[in-house]
Amino acid sequence: MRALKQTRITLLLGAGAAALGGCATGGSTGNVLPPATFVGSDDFKAEKYVIGPLDQLSIFVWRNPELGAKVQVRPDGMITTPLITDLAAAGKTPAQLADDIRLALTKYVEDPRVSVMVDSFQGTYAQQIRVVGATEKPASLPYRANMTLLDAMIQVGGLSQYAAGNRARLIRHDKATGEQKEYDLKIARLLKRGDTSANVRLEPGDVIIIPESMF
Repeated sequence: MRALKQTRITLLLGAGAAALGGCATGGSTGNVLPPATFVGSDDFKAEKYVIGPLDQLSIFVWRNPELGAKVQVRPDGMITTPLITDLAAAGKTPAQLADDIRLALTKYVEDPRVSVMVDSFQGTYAQQIRVVGATEKPASLPYRANMTLLDAMIQVGGLSQYAAGNRARLIRHDKATGEQKEYDLKIARLLKRGDTSANVRLEPGDVIIIPESMF
């Protein structure tokens, strides 16, 4: 009788261990990204910034300061400046927008010279890194050239108390195939153990999802 009870206990413990193991490793995509390398001054990759809704812009018109302005891109992607109403700004680079403003001003000014500066960056969704789930400050972050997972986690304040950082996922749109792909992230290993192999390079439009621990 005692042997039978011990057998039952052993089976229950084994089943519990299997369940815990399934919780710890289940749902893995099997897709991993290569570790991010340190960026030297000679391999910095420049990215063309694309203006997005809610960006703050400074517009200068040489020798015609009254035609310049500080404006915010509206949620519909349009801006209004002196003499110009409802000009599309979102989705353009600052140089492209400057050319459009210059063309619009040629009706009023001879050979206008226009420059556009971005004072406050938001970017389009395709240029943002979105971090959601069990983090201290879920946020949409403007993408910066050579941005890594560590950079993003610093900006959102790290993991929350109950985060399952090693079960996090990165969702990325593959421009070549047009498909969405998921990758495994080991954020707790990166932040708590200092494992640099868990630090990966991010790309514009990436979404990082961090689940909460079940225990």
